Amino acid sequence: MRDLVVTTFVTMDGVLQAPGGPDEDTSGGFRWGGWLVPFFDEAMGAQMDAWFAPAEDFLLGRGTYEIFAQHWPQAPTEDDAVARALNTKTKHVASRTLTSVEWQGARLLGDDVPGAVRALREQDGGELQVHGSAGLIQTLLREDLVDVLRVIVFPVALGEGKRLFGEGTIPRTWRLTSSTATSTGALMCEYRRVGEVETGAVGAEYES
Repeated sequence: MRDLVVTTFVTMDGVLQAPGGPDEDTSGGFRWGGWLVPFFDEAMGAQMDAWFAPAEDFLLGRGTYEIFAQHWPQAPTEDDAVARALNTKTKHVASRTLTSVEWQGARLLGDDVPGAVRALREQDGGELQVHGSAGLIQTLLREDLVDVLRVIVFPVALGEGKRLFGEGTIPRTWRLTSSTATSTGALMCEYRRVGEVETGAVGAEYES
C-alpha cells in the first residue's frame, strides 16, 4: 500500500479557498482569492519542488483539474519539476459532471470515488498526491483515506471561506514529521496520520 498525500495552502484560521488568484474560486461570494501571493518566496518554491518529487500519480478534483489543464500543458518542463511531474504522470480526476478529459495522462475515476481511491492506495509505488481540490479533500477526510498532510500555513486570517477540516471530518491525531518557517512567516509542515484521538485532563496526575 502507498501513501495518499494531500498538499494544501491554508490561512491561520484554516481557509484553503482560492489561494492563488482572485478568479480561482469565488463560490459563496468569496472575495479574498490570491491571499497567498504576497507571502510566496524562493524557499516555498523549493519546498514545493521537493514535495512533488515522490509523486507517482495525482488525484485531482474537477475544479483543480480544469485550472491546471488550462495552464500546465503550456508550461516548459525542462527546468520546472512541478510542470514536468504534472505533464508526464497520470492524473486521476474525480468529477460528477465531466464526461471526458483532454489533458494527456488524465483519466476519470468514475462514480465511486472513495472506492476508486482505495484501489489506487492499495497499489505499490510512489505517492498518490492531491493538490488543490478543496471539495475532494473533504471526501477523502470523511472516508479516512489521507495518510499524510503537507500544509503551508500563511500568516493571514480571513474569517470566511472553505476550510481544510470541514463538517464530517473524522477525529484523528496527526504527528508532525517536519516543519520549516519561510522568510515571509509561512510555516511549511508535514503531518502523518497516527490514529484515534486520546483525551485527558490537565493536572489529573496530581489529583489524590
